[in-house]
Amino acid sequence: MTPLQFAEHQPDYLRTLTQSGKSAHTVAAYQRDLAQLCQLLPPDGELTRAQFIAALKKLSQQNLHPRSLARKLSAWRQYSDYLVDKGLWPHNPISSLKAPKPPERLPKAVDQETLNRLLDNKPDDETLQIRDHAIFELMYGSGLRLSEIHSLNLDSLLLDEGWVSVWGKGNKQRQVPLGRTAVAAIRAYLPQRQAAGGETALFTNRHGRRLGQRQIQNRLKAWAERQGSPQHLSPHMMRHSYASHLLQASGDIRAVQELLGHSNLSSTQIYTKLDFDHLAKVYDSTHPRAKRQK
Repeated sequence: MTPLQFAEHQPDYLRTLTQSGKSAHTVAAYQRDLAQLCQLLPPDGELTRAQFIAALKKLSQQNLHPRSLARKLSAWRQYSDYLVDKGLWPHNPISSLKAPKPPERLPKAVDQETLNRLLDNKPDDETLQIRDHAIFELMYGSGLRLSEIHSLNLDSLLLDEGWVSVWGKGNKQRQVPLGRTAVAAIRAYLPQRQAAGGETALFTNRHGRRLGQRQIQNRLKAWAERQGSPQHLSPHMMRHSYASHLLQASGDIRAVQELLGHSNLSSTQIYTKLDFDHLAKVYDSTHPRAKRQK
């Protein structure tokens, strides 16, 4: 197939995308990606896998994000599959071509001193602030996801025993220990809790209904700003901080995996890359070849 033949069937392909229910935004994105590809391919000759690889390399040299490159390659590959299905091309030369791997995104963690200082500031007597303080203590003290905080019910708590029962991803249940300060914050909140008839949610809004996830996010953001936090706080960052601080102190990655509710250890291992200064100190103080002679 020549580049000209490769390009001439694109209008038909884009129409099939529209007919299959793809949004106008998606179809336009496919059109842009395919048009860009045609500009990068040679003007004549038979198309080869090497030419597609060269086009991908040219795009990568433009500092495009790996995720953008992966999206473009997916559009190229799907169009090529379409040509094969229509009998216009004997095979798809880029069916197994892979985009560059995106850089690993390390979680953001807040340092321990900052978080403890923020949480040690006791809330006013206002009911919503007392509720919020209990939520934030749970986020950092037990490492719960936003969705897990949102779904907690009154019967999820075992305050005397110091445990909370959590339903996590994949509808999997786990038991997570409650810290001393989290227990105290929840005990302070429970007498203030407002509940409409039959409401079982642990955390409720001023109307007595389950507190929404967006509301929790917004309350955390506003609280951090009021407390003079040096950085924006999100539920995700609170959970990451819990995980990284726990792993730094214990070194027990399996225990942290269980506490976080990760199905795969690989999800937990990312926290081992968070604090290089900490790792360097551990190495300097423990490895026999790192110790200085007195």
